[in-house]
Amino acid sequence: MSVVALIIERVAGVVLGSESIASGMLTRGQLRWNYRQIHPNVYLPKNASRSLSDNIHAAWLWSGRRAIIAGRAAAALHGAKWVDKFTPIEVVGPFHHPPPGIIVRRERIDVEDLVDLGGLLVTNPARTAFDLARHLPRAVAVAHLDALSNVTGLTAAEVNPLIARHRGTRGVRKCQIPLSLMDGGAQSPKESWLRLVLIDAGLPRPVTQIHVTDGRRVAYLDLGWEQPMVALEYDGDHHRTDRRQYVKDIHRSEMVHRLGWHVIKVINEDRPSAVIQRARDALARRLAPRLP
Repeated sequence: MSVVALIIERVAGVVLGSESIASGMLTRGQLRWNYRQIHPNVYLPKNASRSLSDNIHAAWLWSGRRAIIAGRAAAALHGAKWVDKFTPIEVVGPFHHPPPGIIVRRERIDVEDLVDLGGLLVTNPARTAFDLARHLPRAVAVAHLDALSNVTGLTAAEVNPLIARHRGTRGVRKCQIPLSLMDGGAQSPKESWLRLVLIDAGLPRPVTQIHVTDGRRVAYLDLGWEQPMVALEYDGDHHRTDRRQYVKDIHRSEMVHRLGWHVIKVINEDRPSAVIQRARDALARRLAPRLP
């Protein structure tokens, strides 16, 4: 086992049981009483809460340190947010009978599509996006693609060469739709959801992170349409629980209103049909042509 592998496992907390005993790092009693098994021969300290990092490294150990980390786990390793710790870990390789929590993709993958991240072999951002767009339902894929693009700056154009190289691969046709909808300006899965609600309703595609300033204050509106000055913002829980943010948001809203923007606040309880109607009404008041 390499020094890098040892460091990775100590940081993550997961260990191979047989290897730990053989190396003298743990006795059988210590392994039995102080660790819990999460995959065959893969253990985590009993008092440790299981994290996404633990799950990724556990899957890698289960594979004999041969797996390529892909999909949502790869996106998280590239820095993308919103990957739940309970998300199944997708790996590429010639592995059979994966335990619960691991998804094996037995697919062809080129060396140029891989990067080394701290000793782990991981699909690069473009290949990760290609896989997300192929394997996940459209709305889920778009949310993860948005998050990946947000942190890496990835564009759909950078994924097109993979589509050309892998014609005939499972899901390659459907992947172009979520890739075309990818927008790194989304700051949360709810913002991604809101954008899709508007697009699916036939409204003009909104832009994200609209820059608004009066020369003194600066605001970035979640998404909307610049010419009619109509925007939508998803109002999350932090707006109510963080007093300092709440005060800042009031001053920001006043500035945006003074500059002539109509901002529609959207909360979790809003129905998509109601959001669509409010957006249509606001646009209709500011645009001469009738909207679809």
